[in-house]
Amino acid sequence: MELTQILTLAAKEFRDRIRNRWVLAVALVFTVFSLVIAYFGGAQQGQLGLRSIEFTIASLVSLVIYLIPLIALLLGFDAVVGERERGSLDLLLSLPITRLELLLGKFLGLAAALTLSTLAGFGLVALLLFHQFSWPGLYHYIGFMISSVLLGLAFLSLAVLMSVIARERTRASGLAIAMWFFFVLVFDLLLLAALVSTGGAYGGDAFAYMLLLNPADVFRILNVFALEDVRTLYGLASIVPPALGKPWLMGSVMLAWIVVPLALARWRFKS
Repeated sequence: MELTQILTLAAKEFRDRIRNRWVLAVALVFTVFSLVIAYFGGAQQGQLGLRSIEFTIASLVSLVIYLIPLIALLLGFDAVVGERERGSLDLLLSLPITRLELLLGKFLGLAAALTLSTLAGFGLVALLLFHQFSWPGLYHYIGFMISSVLLGLAFLSLAVLMSVIARERTRASGLAIAMWFFFVLVFDLLLLAALVSTGGAYGGDAFAYMLLLNPADVFRILNVFALEDVRTLYGLASIVPPALGKPWLMGSVMLAWIVVPLALARWRFKS
């Protein structure tokens, strides 16, 4: 595996996203939504503006969980299958490049575009938080931004896996949308239904550990459990055991959600 080949492909993929203004569009979407939610999130309680770092992060967590996975899946669903349909995949593989280098180059280029747009979109709120709450507020918010990037990379990795498995772009896009519905909307409902149907007999710690099977829930625990006020607001103190509240552990689980789908994509692409 040659790093030069991977970086060349990644740079080309990143330039393509810059050229079609995808990064700018997503950054503007994140900026507008994050400012509106952070500033007007307390309107129902009769308050406007940045009330606290805890409330700001709690308000933005829902935005990230709904928006970033969808953008990441739509960004990466045609990474491989698109090249196959255009007939350029065979041409790329005829060059002195391996399938693993092609896969990693595609992923890193898309990951760079997604990371840049995410950080740029949340950057203005970071400046406002630093101006109002100084370094402590910015410290927690930087952690929130990093975890948002990790969530996007996890779903981007899943999208690349779907792109390798699918034989048509339409099927890959359908799988991407279905995956978004499952992880963002359906997964927690299924766990809740199982908990209610069994009368809570299989709840407790088992329920909390099953949340690790969903990267969106890992992101929620990683951000919400880290702050006392937010943990009480979401009611996670009675659901998530303290053992799962360690940031390094949740960060490791999120990294696993990035690496494992890529490993499966490599195995499937190789075969």
